[in-house]
Amino acid sequence: MKKIILTALAVVSFTLASAQEENGSGFAKGDVFISGGFGFGSEKTGDDKTNTFNISPRVGFFVSENIAAGARINFSSEKREFGTNEETYSTTSLGAFGRYYISPASKFSLFGELGVDYIASKFKEEGEPDDKSNGFGFGFAPGVSYFISNNFALEATWGILGYRTVKPDVDNAESTNNFDFGVDLQNINLGLVYKF
Repeated sequence: MKKIILTALAVVSFTLASAQEENGSGFAKGDVFISGGFGFGSEKTGDDKTNTFNISPRVGFFVSENIAAGARINFSSEKREFGTNEETYSTTSLGAFGRYYISPASKFSLFGELGVDYIASKFKEEGEPDDKSNGFGFGFAPGVSYFISNNFALEATWGILGYRTVKPDVDNAESTNNFDFGVDLQNINLGLVYKF
């Protein structure tokens, strides 16, 4: 479904971009934008339940005609209940990002985003001490933006090139390091952007 939506968005964007007139859409130096994501899920099998929640607001500022810089926060939580046991896993990340846009003043533009994040995680199980870990990550992802009005734009990013390292908060603990690279269209993130 995501592939169909992205393909349709790209076809419409390319068609409209070639015939557009200047009407105030697009980004310019000094513009501020906000975007983000929100999600909730629930699964139940017999007496076993799992609830998930995430929220990820971000704000950006155009420091020049083609460059935007910003900050983001991400919080996610997963709570599992099975029998009389309960487990909670939560992750909070604080980060900064920079984007370089190609043709930001038009309705349709391409961008590349580079970001870095501080990550803190906590695992809690009833009757056990909390397991905490900290780390950092950075990544790069390409994206596309299309203004549907003067202030609202649809946005999509796909693929990733990233690195992440996380270490538990205990003596002599080993770090877990992840390297990700993907350019297929199975990992597409769609969003809505509001420009001030």
